[in-house]
Amino acid sequence: MPAASPNVSPRAPWRDILDVHLHQTPGYEFTIATVGRNEKGQAVPRVRVCGFRGFFPDLDLHPSGKADLDEQVANGSNLPSVESDMFTFTTDSRMEKLKELQSSNQEIEALFWLKEASSQWGIQGKAWVLGNPCGEMDAAEKESRSAIEKQLQPTDHQGVGDTPFDWDYAVTKYFANHSPLMRGSFRSRSPGKPKHSLPDDCPGAKGHLVTDLYDPEARENFRVVAIIPEIVELLDLSDSRKLQRWKWTKDHSPHSQWIQTELWP
Repeated sequence: MPAASPNVSPRAPWRDILDVHLHQTPGYEFTIATVGRNEKGQAVPRVRVCGFRGFFPDLDLHPSGKADLDEQVANGSNLPSVESDMFTFTTDSRMEKLKELQSSNQEIEALFWLKEASSQWGIQGKAWVLGNPCGEMDAAEKESRSAIEKQLQPTDHQGVGDTPFDWDYAVTKYFANHSPLMRGSFRSRSPGKPKHSLPDDCPGAKGHLVTDLYDPEARENFRVVAIIPEIVELLDLSDSRKLQRWKWTKDHSPHSQWIQTELWP
């Protein structure tokens, strides 16, 4: 069980502003950019839209996900005992984005356009992948846990109902927050493969309803990605007469302080 890192500073100075903007924009998503390779082996950009799943390891549980956790998991849907400023999304281990991260030193960029708040948020950092069923027997999983653990800090609401941090529980909670049909997508055929190679009546060609939070086939492919931010930028367009732009850069001191700079918009 990891302990909260003593070298992590309190909540990042940009978090409260971003939280306000996110709450103004229901159903928010963000755009993820990675570095891929074309058929000639040349570096090319790869972009896709992903659902933002909150800040690791906390997330807003859907009522059905909460019910499944309470029924199937010992700690149920209790609050976590640690928190962080790491952005999360979920993905399938068979998708190209994970290979692209591995080949580019985990580098990633993410972008929110929050229309209701008239604000654009850009995040640069490193993305670490969790969820390999082999746990720390897998070298990549062990490295991810080590990087993520350094970012964890105690929550302000620690109490009797808090759940001691556990890696498997954290990933299971994200899996539970997907609908049974979405969970079933992780049992389907590999994303991006030609459909003509798989008849519609073959096993795995169509979606499944997965209610078991520990379904071995689905969990084999399910992954949680946590982005450790190193640079965060805000472009505030809410007042056309006073456009504002701010940049926060994490230094590499022992206490990981954030340096704030105001920029010309």
